[in-house]
Amino acid sequence: MKRRDRDSEGFFNRVREFRESRSMSQGELSKLTGLSQPFLSLLETGKSGGSLETWKLLSVALGVKIDDLL
Repeated sequence: MKRRDRDSEGFFNRVREFRESRSMSQGELSKLTGLSQPFLSLLETGKSGGSLETWKLLSVALGVKIDDLL
């Protein structure tokens, strides 16, 4: 199993934090981004990293800068 460091764990948690602060479900975020709900779950748990395009989609849907997610 791959070990995650503290910074990367925070990175993935920020997606969940921004989503939840907007009272948004993974299903709603999925519809806004075109990313599947299972994939969003993998992102939020750090089991998948996603591409730059993925993070762009997330930042637009969550109304934040990509830097805010990092």
